[in-house]
Amino acid sequence: MRSRLYECQVMHHRFAPKAHRFAYRIFMFAIDLDELGELDRTLRLFSVGRTNFYSFREADYFPTDEERWKATTRRVSAGSESAGGLTVRSDPGAPVTARSTLKSRVLAYLDRHGVDLTGGRVELITLPRVAGYLFNPVSFYFCYDRGGAPVAAVPEVTNTFREMKPFFLGPSTRSPTAGPADAFRRRVPKHFYVSPFSDVDVAFDFTLQPPGERLSIQIDDYVGGERTLTSTLTGRARPLTDGTLAALTLRHPLVPLHTIARIHWHALRLWLKQVPWFPKAARIADQRDLYRPHSSLSRTRGAPADPSSPHPTAQPTDA
Repeated sequence: MRSRLYECQVMHHRFAPKAHRFAYRIFMFAIDLDELGELDRTLRLFSVGRTNFYSFREADYFPTDEERWKATTRRVSAGSESAGGLTVRSDPGAPVTARSTLKSRVLAYLDRHGVDLTGGRVELITLPRVAGYLFNPVSFYFCYDRGGAPVAAVPEVTNTFREMKPFFLGPSTRSPTAGPADAFRRRVPKHFYVSPFSDVDVAFDFTLQPPGERLSIQIDDYVGGERTLTSTLTGRARPLTDGTLAALTLRHPLVPLHTIARIHWHALRLWLKQVPWFPKAARIADQRDLYRPHSSLSRTRGAPADPSSPHPTAQPTDA
């Protein structure tokens, strides 16, 4: 099978306004979406759509067939009680059915961005539910044409409010002159609330190397021309077998729970260092093109609630 595991190191290094650095070990799955059925049949610790210690549910990912949340400033006459309010606009999402597979949603998303992946494959770097609990700060979709050439990469960023936003890196972003050979490179304003210690219009600079025997991913934050934060995910491939999965589970148990705990621990340390804090409700109109909006967006400052959101009671904190 093409699917495999990666034993990884995650590193974050904040440069400004205060220095802060940490690194820790995890492991992640690299799942070829065409192999989900085979993985479900052959692995004892991993199941697709069923309860197991590792459980992969397609509905947990890439909700681009749901409505996409946008917020724009509402134009009203002077003196109106609604001045300064927001209105929610929704897009219908990808033209796929409510029961669409994860791969079909990814292919529809790529098609909307001008990439035809007919006959190609999609590899997802992620961690599925562990003992029923799911949290991935970011998952990565690497997309290959029918000849096996990488043609797109899509990082799917999730905050602790369970809001999700994909970022598209297409064929034009893959240039040997723009960093590591064959890497996808793109800098784009995030317009998404990821951390209270980074404003929502900070730019993400992605360097995503198609995975092989080694995994190499880097995401930098830029404020103007200044790099304020770098995050890396690096690792080496291991076979996706019950034996390897059991060994990595003993070595790195309950990874998503440890990840969420570390997020809040380092948030406390940044707060104690008096790093400036950006409340989520401060710039609602600058949080754009995201899925599964938290109620803090859709019910703030006069904006109507979004009835399409399947997570109205998501976590109220973010780091």
